[in-house]
Amino acid sequence: MEPVGEAEFAGLMEGFAPFAEGRRIAVAVSGGADSMALALLARRWGEPVAFVADHGLRAGSADEAVRTRARLASMGIPARILTLDLTRGPALAERARQARYAALLGACAEAGLTDLLLGHHARDQAETVLMRRARSGRDEAGMAPVRLEGAARLVRPLLGVAPGRLRASLRDAGIGWEEDPSNQDERAERVRWRGVLADPDGDGEQVRGLVDAAGRAAVRRDAERDAVAAWLARHAVIRPEGVVLIPAAAMPAAALSAVIQAVSGAAYPAARDAVARLAAAPRPATLGGARLIVAGRLGAGLAVIREAAAMQAPVAAIAGLRWDGRFRMMRAAEGEIGALGEDASGFASRAGLPVAVLRSLPVLRAGGAIVAVHPALARPGLAQPGLGVLPVVWDPVRPLS
Repeated sequence: MEPVGEAEFAGLMEGFAPFAEGRRIAVAVSGGADSMALALLARRWGEPVAFVADHGLRAGSADEAVRTRARLASMGIPARILTLDLTRGPALAERARQARYAALLGACAEAGLTDLLLGHHARDQAETVLMRRARSGRDEAGMAPVRLEGAARLVRPLLGVAPGRLRASLRDAGIGWEEDPSNQDERAERVRWRGVLADPDGDGEQVRGLVDAAGRAAVRRDAERDAVAAWLARHAVIRPEGVVLIPAAAMPAAALSAVIQAVSGAAYPAARDAVARLAAAPRPATLGGARLIVAGRLGAGLAVIREAAAMQAPVAAIAGLRWDGRFRMMRAAEGEIGALGEDASGFASRAGLPVAVLRSLPVLRAGGAIVAVHPALARPGLAQPGLGVLPVVWDPVRPLS
């Protein structure tokens, strides 16, 4: 297959301008062919800095990261290895994804880089459309070419490029790559859909058709988002505690779905039919990791809050981490970030918030003791003496916009 040329890549990048002076950018590099090819193309185009995330979940992954850094150095690309602290257990793939992005975005912030390039290509997009279509029953938009995450943009310039062309680019330049055996593990949903496509080079008619379908769905998605944003601007109240107030009256299903997804911090929306039934007759209920309760002291109508039983367990409070898919750590802190939970009783009498909301707020614990609290709990006369303020903002995976 034809390698990706410098002029072609420059044309792809033009759609994401402007960039920092000197085209200083970050590149997420796994060591595989796709991200290595992206690093190569980025080096010919600008001044990339590579971040290599080592999940530490496979024997030899640290050695692979070192070899990848050496390959990048031979290309004139400075690279830093980001070692993640993960343990096996439930939802490992999602936890690994969250930890990886938190580490990458934290490294970008430390380096003063505002654009992070990702190596997702046409076959990745086709697989994503198939997975989302299976969940929703309709064509979905797939991965967005660009998305703001905190202070950085996630940029995917290769979504229309076949992976076979990326490997051809590396062969043409005489650059090797690592092969991740997990890419053959059919326990992973994406790997199973890859088998359905049966198109290793990603240049077949089915892949091209799915990429085109993603583009058409993106147009519909953007129109729907505009309508949802207009409804929310008129009817919803968004609070910094990650709570959204909505009327106790029929509403657009897409608006309720967006609220539930934002409040729950979920990567995917709740079941479409269930959301539609609840939107037609809003009432106290639990759905998609969120609860609808009577707003009470918070105001009129209903309050959409996080479901306590579904919250993420405590994790190390590293910079850029998005805990529970909802609250982003603005800087690192010593200890673990987790839910206030049953300790809410110590704040309930003075906080002016329902206990159910208090339980969902993040706090920092060290040695089992609370050492810092969410800003809503740090007002004068409310916080216990000696408690710090947790440097977090509500920044859900799918924000309300």
